[in-house]
Amino acid sequence: MQVARSSPQESRPAIPTPRQGERPTVYADRVGAWYVESKSDEHRKAHGLYLTPVPVADFMAARITAGGSRLRILDPAAGAGILCCAALEVLASRDPKPDTVQLVAHEVDQSLIAPLRAVLDYLADWCHNYGVTVAIRIEATDFVMAHAEVLRTLGQLFPSRSEVENFDIVISNPPYFKISKADPRAMAASTVVHGQPNIYALFMAVGSVLLREHGDFIFITPRSFASGPYFRRFRQVFFDMIRLTKVHVFGSRRDAFSRDEVLQENVIVSGIRQDHWHRSGHNAPLIVSSSRGVRDIGEPSSREVAMNTVLDLTSADKILRLPIRDEDEETLALMDSWPSTLRSLGLNISTGPVVPFRATERIGKEGNVPESHVPLLWMNHVRAMQTTWPLDRHKPEYILRTGARTLLVPNRNYVLLRRFSAKEEPRRLTAAPYIAEKFAIPEVGFENHLNYVHRPGGSLSEDEAWGLAALYNSRLLDTWFRTINGNTQVSATELRAMPLPAHRTIIALGQRAKHLADPMKDLNSLVMKLVTQPDLKEAVVA
Repeated sequence: MQVARSSPQESRPAIPTPRQGERPTVYADRVGAWYVESKSDEHRKAHGLYLTPVPVADFMAARITAGGSRLRILDPAAGAGILCCAALEVLASRDPKPDTVQLVAHEVDQSLIAPLRAVLDYLADWCHNYGVTVAIRIEATDFVMAHAEVLRTLGQLFPSRSEVENFDIVISNPPYFKISKADPRAMAASTVVHGQPNIYALFMAVGSVLLREHGDFIFITPRSFASGPYFRRFRQVFFDMIRLTKVHVFGSRRDAFSRDEVLQENVIVSGIRQDHWHRSGHNAPLIVSSSRGVRDIGEPSSREVAMNTVLDLTSADKILRLPIRDEDEETLALMDSWPSTLRSLGLNISTGPVVPFRATERIGKEGNVPESHVPLLWMNHVRAMQTTWPLDRHKPEYILRTGARTLLVPNRNYVLLRRFSAKEEPRRLTAAPYIAEKFAIPEVGFENHLNYVHRPGGSLSEDEAWGLAALYNSRLLDTWFRTINGNTQVSATELRAMPLPAHRTIIALGQRAKHLADPMKDLNSLVMKLVTQPDLKEAVVA
């Protein structure tokens, strides 16, 4: 739907006007801030409305490589138009610059159309002064549903692709929020995502298809698409079309969109449309840069990493690993050489079966253990290398045995891991050995926010439990996990895929760790010695 230029009667008089000589990008930022101030938190969340800071918009626009006398640009979630402005400013300042640019801006929030039109009109006038003609088309439609047919055919041998909608540049800060399985957008995208997907992945998928071959793809999104089972199908489709060239990682969850109070680990993903690029053995390096946030984005740290180090497209999961430091890449190289996984060791990892709101009649703050009740362990019972029960706090710590067989597990040795970390917590992995002999009980309950490592049909030995817990709490494995995961959630799927050292190394580590007065004090040095020095792998009990 093309939106006509608003008449004075239709325009909102309160829309800020451009200042003399003001950059279009700065003007768009002012208009966006003005608009957001008038909206409730509920409105902003419903539309996933988070403003792109000017330095981030400039950083993204600087990654445009497309050139030519005529260019087509798409912003699937234009908002107040800041990325449109940043992109045109970059193009108009280049030599040679394009003669004409067609700019297509999608925005579903109807009340944003007039402010967006004001910004883009100013942008067109500004570009005209630089000898660039800009034709503007605003689409006041839902971007995903407008291209539902594209989504339905993604992943097929011959996906639908419009010759008209064939853009040279797709640049976007898409909305971020989950949609239900019954949402028409989720149903249209069933070939790409499953479950309750986050809307931003659908914007990425459609944007990829609407891009011409060798066109620029530049998005700022949460990092969650890079790993985890919910985005596996998306990664298969996306990485078959887009060859990444640069990825920027924000170190702080708070800094990238601090004025909008967004707690999200974000990345700026840049690449080019190159269908089936990996089949040719293409291994051009990926540039991985990082900054803490917006204030230092102009001086990021940057490094080249071989593509096959960060992305193994022969694997089922196709996880994107982002080593931002030498230590990260060295960790990947070391752990990639390890011979084991939980499965090869005869182990598995499961999620605690007790969902409190479904078991309210069975759990309580008091109980008779072990006659009628057994312990119910939550995340707060698990600290690094230490399982402590009871805590006598506000949570119910007891669960009835009668009628709860499916909610309880046998009292055996386990490794317990927290499924979530705090937003800015330095440690992602927190694990503790659960040693059965310390609890004179037949079964035990694990709450749903815990994962537990177990041996199906048997039990871990004490040395295995201590050794694995020590590994999970080490800086080494925490570093590995951070390179593949930007979420607060610790997925059992990723832990199953995590490489582990040889079984005898785990045993040797456990025999040492369980005799340390403070297991965390010397844990990192102990782990590094045992996994890097073969002569120390034989167990010696202190």
